[in-house]
Amino acid sequence: MAKLKTTFFCQNCGAQSPKWIGKCASCGEWNTYVEEIVNKPDDQRSTPFTSTTSQRAPKPLRIDEIEMREEHRIPIFDKELMRVLGGGIVPGSMVLFGGEPGIGKSTLMLQIATGLKNLKVLYVSGEESEQQIRMRAERIGIKNPACFILTETNTQNIFKQIELLGPELLIIDSIQTLHTARVESSPGSVSQVRECAAELLRFAKETATPVFLIGHITKDGSLAGPKVLEHMVDTVLQFEGDRNHIYRLLRTTKNRFGSTNELGIYEMRGSGLREVSNPSEILITAREEPVSGVAIAAMLEGMRPMLIETQALVSTAAYGTPQRSSTGFDLRRLGMLLAVLEKRCGFRLGQKDVFLNIAGGIHVEDPGIDLAVVCAVLSSNADIPIGSGICFAAEVGLSGEIRPVNRIEQRIGEAEKLGFSEIYISKFHKGIKSGDYAIKIHAVSKIEDVFGGLFG
Repeated sequence: MAKLKTTFFCQNCGAQSPKWIGKCASCGEWNTYVEEIVNKPDDQRSTPFTSTTSQRAPKPLRIDEIEMREEHRIPIFDKELMRVLGGGIVPGSMVLFGGEPGIGKSTLMLQIATGLKNLKVLYVSGEESEQQIRMRAERIGIKNPACFILTETNTQNIFKQIELLGPELLIIDSIQTLHTARVESSPGSVSQVRECAAELLRFAKETATPVFLIGHITKDGSLAGPKVLEHMVDTVLQFEGDRNHIYRLLRTTKNRFGSTNELGIYEMRGSGLREVSNPSEILITAREEPVSGVAIAAMLEGMRPMLIETQALVSTAAYGTPQRSSTGFDLRRLGMLLAVLEKRCGFRLGQKDVFLNIAGGIHVEDPGIDLAVVCAVLSSNADIPIGSGICFAAEVGLSGEIRPVNRIEQRIGEAEKLGFSEIYISKFHKGIKSGDYAIKIHAVSKIEDVFGGLFG
């Protein structure tokens, strides 16, 4: 019997070391190294599934000799997921789907599996029993009778069932629960996750079967397991949301077949996840009367225009040091905007508490909401409400100038579609004519011009 070879792996980033060390030199975490067996039995080195394409010996081709083929995608009924994936599921692709516990990962994947009417889907679960999955499927509604459920964690047994069934889509829930006999370590370890993902990747590429992997995340919000797992897959999706809110955001952090700037929005209900086709309906609060400190921004999330509500509260500091608090917006950028108002525009906010909130529970990084943030702060400071038909789309510079933002036509069009009557944009946009839109366009160059137009 061959001597077992062991090495130490960092459970946070997957780095290797021949001996145990306290602090990982790669990621800087403490006490994350665990000893694992790395040698593989000779009789189990073969791929656990058979494929005729694996027998073909590859040879190098000149780049102009490679045959161009039209990209075929599998359409799905879920428009939000379809947008995030880039237009559908690519055959042979592997998608990693991560999110916090209880956020709705399994519900969304089961919803996809039971909703694809013309596809044979195999849903492999290592966390729930068949009865639990059936109960959830009854709750969200079964539309695809060709959806098969398998509760198994051993990859060798899973591939045997795949050969018998021949699914057109494979869903694994979750990759951390799988284990293979080729690696002698516990499920969820770095070696097991890497090896199981490698076996599934070979299966996906050699049989052109799309594979969805559900993954756990760590306490800091990153995907659990080795970082190489994110490099192996074609697409990484992140399911975000607050348990105190009913809305969920689906973002893509990596996509080899589409843009990484897309966003999908869902509403969690008792019957499953509902697609939100008009995000502005959840980001703008309906009020009976105007309230000071509220401004509407026309922003872009990837390629998608939407209107969002910014809420500000300015009050006299009760203690010596004024507070600066922000939810959904970069606190450092808020400090920069307040410094611009103090230095360039003469508004005395240094001794006042400023609180900022982005409605809907989402985090915004688009600089196009700067002007809306500034106007919300000034509105709360003067205690004068902004008209309900006014919105803003501009960036604020350090000298107090109003700077242009990208794709202003789509922002104006979205505001016009939702019934807004006025919009403030930068004066330096070229080719924008007021006569082309039904909405009234205010082109301004300084914050003082905006303040004068709003509050007189």
